[in-house]
Amino acid sequence: MLRPAWLVVPTPNQDDLAQMQSMLNAGNLHTVCESANCPNIGECFSQKTCTFMILGNICTRNCRFCAVEHGQLPLPVDREEPKAVALSAKQLNLAYVVVTSVTRDDLPDGGAGHFAKTIQEIRQALPTAKVEVLIPDLLGQFASLKQIIDAGPEVISHNIETVPRLYKAVRPQAIYERSLQLLKRVSNSGKNIAKAGIMLGLGEGHDEVLQTMVDIKAVGCQILTIGQYLRPSAQHHPTMEYIHPTAFKMWEEKAYEIGFSQVVSGPMVRSSYHAGQCYAKTFRS
Repeated sequence: MLRPAWLVVPTPNQDDLAQMQSMLNAGNLHTVCESANCPNIGECFSQKTCTFMILGNICTRNCRFCAVEHGQLPLPVDREEPKAVALSAKQLNLAYVVVTSVTRDDLPDGGAGHFAKTIQEIRQALPTAKVEVLIPDLLGQFASLKQIIDAGPEVISHNIETVPRLYKAVRPQAIYERSLQLLKRVSNSGKNIAKAGIMLGLGEGHDEVLQTMVDIKAVGCQILTIGQYLRPSAQHHPTMEYIHPTAFKMWEEKAYEIGFSQVVSGPMVRSSYHAGQCYAKTFRS
């Protein structure tokens, strides 16, 4: 199935890529931009921004939509990584820093303490910067989540990804209700904005998408991202449909009707796409 014209992106500027990669390599850092084959890497790297990916680049889960490498023997946690992330964020002079991670089910706290330390280091290096973290489900452990909540990032994001019917096929090690519960705990804390993302094109139905959006809003999420699923390889879940941009606009309008404060919806949208602008708009709406 050929990609339609609206999913064709310009070839990234190689100088921009090389400059960012050089800086990241110096700190032994990973980005989800590179590891997940994000189609927006050219745009973001040209603007000297990225989404840092901590806790290594090997995920302990095997979601069938994700391009990130997976395996049961990830590398040991790099204790210097939080400082390296903060230093790179300072070098880039970021006003809004986004940090995500692979899922580390092998760690007792799921990597929550490492997230908290990274947030603390960013605060020290860039006291005025806002911080958004995109976190895994931490196996539903509230004590782990609380470490991240108490570290005080402005936004805590967790992706629902798809409708519950498709979880077994697309993300078999995840639990829909557990992810909703995490978002509810974030919202109920009153300390952070809760944010979530979903993908379209995996085989979901209209009513299923609508109900999933209602479920996400019901647990207190203020920000929602909606993007097109693109199959990373022949070994991944197939792309069942390319959603037209007008349909993404329709879903954006539906999401606002449901009550979300901010919605970013479009074929090329990913979880952290224009995250800083979206956060700022939350307080202007």
